[in-house]
Amino acid sequence: MKRTPLERKTPLKSGGQRRKRCPSCRVMFTPARNGQAVCGEIECAIAYGQSEKGQATAKKALADVGRREIKVRKEKLKSRGEHMREAQQAFNEFIRARDQAAGHPCISSGKPLDWSGNAVDAGHYRSVGSAPHLRFDERNCHAQSKQDNRFLSGNAVDYRIGLIARIGQEAVDALEADQSVRKYTIEEIKAIKAEYRAKTRELKRVAA
Repeated sequence: MKRTPLERKTPLKSGGQRRKRCPSCRVMFTPARNGQAVCGEIECAIAYGQSEKGQATAKKALADVGRREIKVRKEKLKSRGEHMREAQQAFNEFIRARDQAAGHPCISSGKPLDWSGNAVDAGHYRSVGSAPHLRFDERNCHAQSKQDNRFLSGNAVDYRIGLIARIGQEAVDALEADQSVRKYTIEEIKAIKAEYRAKTRELKRVAA
């Protein structure tokens, strides 16, 4: 015989998660875990599992698990080069977000940058090819128009002038004199990617 809302085997709990109504017996209950759809009664769980909504929820949960497993497997299969490209993309996105938030013009031409489309690069003063150890140095990378970065080979002479004005002669001299060798492990590269994604999110949050 189906119990009335007042006849419960499982006592209701107070505090913790927000109370919700069981879709089967219609009694209010406090979920004991995230995603709990029904109260603690076995009959309610069985009834919900057999319902159309319950089956849809179960399929979605399985799909979510499948996607997570695929993501984990793909992550394990990535090469060092793939991790490095993703880290560089995260770093470059931060540089653009940083300079946009600061209202900086193009580092080389001094002209206002067009942020409405895809016309801004993160241009390195010393290129990644010639100075890979400076690829993640924030002093060495600034927002630059695609015109200057891609079609004027970085516009190095004007870049240097703009860089001195922005970070000072001493910092520019230090960058030019830096000939150190840096080899990144995969774990270090992943940490860099995570760091700059977090810094970009924070910049965008503050700007919103």
